[in-house]
Amino acid sequence: MKQPLLKVCPPLPNPARYAAVDVSMLNAPSTVSQSPSGSMKLAFPGGESADSPNLGRQPLLPILVLAAPILFLYWRISFKLVSDWYNFGDDSHGFLIPFFVLFLLATERQRYLRVPTSSDWSGIPLVVLALLTLMVGVFGADLFLQRLSFVLLVAGLVWSLLGRRMLVALRFPIGVMLLGIPLPTLVLNHITFPLQLLASRVASGMLPLAGVPVLREGNVINLPAMQLEVAEACSGIRSLMSLLTVAIIFGYFVERTNMRRVLLALASIPIAVAANSIRIFGTGLCVQYWDPDKAMGFFHEFSGWLIFLVSLSLLYAVHLVMGRFDRAGKAA
Repeated sequence: MKQPLLKVCPPLPNPARYAAVDVSMLNAPSTVSQSPSGSMKLAFPGGESADSPNLGRQPLLPILVLAAPILFLYWRISFKLVSDWYNFGDDSHGFLIPFFVLFLLATERQRYLRVPTSSDWSGIPLVVLALLTLMVGVFGADLFLQRLSFVLLVAGLVWSLLGRRMLVALRFPIGVMLLGIPLPTLVLNHITFPLQLLASRVASGMLPLAGVPVLREGNVINLPAMQLEVAEACSGIRSLMSLLTVAIIFGYFVERTNMRRVLLALASIPIAVAANSIRIFGTGLCVQYWDPDKAMGFFHEFSGWLIFLVSLSLLYAVHLVMGRFDRAGKAA
């Protein structure tokens, strides 16, 4: 008598193993490509294969070929920029910018190497815009446009050669480069004079509290001992740009969120304005109660460094206050 056949069915798959599978990807059309080695690659639209190139595998030959004409176009412009950093105290903070950019690239190197790269024709218009800006700056003898074109060209080349993702990853180092470009005269004139009026107004309001009678006419403060003029050099634009640059660099190291970094940078503006007003107030006191010649000489120069140190201390105090509020919010 024949024994009945026993059919053994394979166990059903565990549904939990496939719970994390995105069903929408199964319905999406896929493309199959064959590599030179004969292996097949499956890629879905919007996704990237595991072998997507990154900066570590990007050929350096196109970058080296482009470096020669860029050096030819910008070496005179760069030399003049460094000369302005050295000769003009208002722009001396520019020496910090190249070193800080190099530091950013070195410390974040591993993160940049992991960013997927691909050439993108969408960046070509930005390259063209940079070259047009350079032409306008050269023929119009505008140093600001010449220097701005370099930053635009770097952004455009990164976008074109390495892709939009790399441009987004490098947005902070590229943006920091703008801090090394001195503002054009037209913009400075619109900023400097209001700062002169504000500093003279605040100082003339503080001096009567110390028993010094004043009569203010615009940016000129008339004291009993002499006339004190708040010139362009005393407007506070130098300390404002320097303190803003230091605040951005300092915020990168000590703050952990972009919001707090932005707040720290914005806090540098009222701190610089208030510090400059205190400097003019101290100069007025020295003119009235000490020696006008020494007040306009030694004290005027020394107070600039002293007030800048006070501004840095206030900037650090803002950092501590934000940290205190952050800890209090977490505790609540």
